[in-house]
Amino acid sequence: MIHTVKPGETLNQIARDYRTPLSAIINANPSVNPNIIYPGQSIVIPGFPDPTTLPYRIVVSVSNRYLRLFKDGVLQKQYPIAVGRILHNTPIGIFIIINKAPNPGGPFGTMWMSLSKQHYGIHGTNDPSSIGKAVSRGCIRMYNQDVEELARTIPIGTHVVIQP
Repeated sequence: MIHTVKPGETLNQIARDYRTPLSAIINANPSVNPNIIYPGQSIVIPGFPDPTTLPYRIVVSVSNRYLRLFKDGVLQKQYPIAVGRILHNTPIGIFIIINKAPNPGGPFGTMWMSLSKQHYGIHGTNDPSSIGKAVSRGCIRMYNQDVEELARTIPIGTHVVIQP
């Protein structure tokens, strides 16, 4: 998988975002000086499939509070979601699903799927009345049955595009 460096990112932060050891990223990028990276630079992230080879893609609209699942470019399903509240905005950008954890407990409902941005994910909820609102700490909340269905459908590495 190829990550394009964004302004302000460091190799350490990229490693944390992908939950990949820094040494593995350095080894996968022998021509990259780990002390000097720049916006727009391509960094190989080992251990993840190339998202362009996967049939699925997720598009999230923060303002419209929906998550759309596409397969081979065709809309399969649209789900209602909750998003980040003031001071805890849902991050905008392109990410991938890097892992799945069933039954994470607490407010995360019955499923957690980590995004390639540290501390953010798509998860269920123990408060279904929150769906459709801006109430989370930046994560994307779904009804438990919806996030379980989504997790069963998509593979690790699936692109997640989060739009305003």
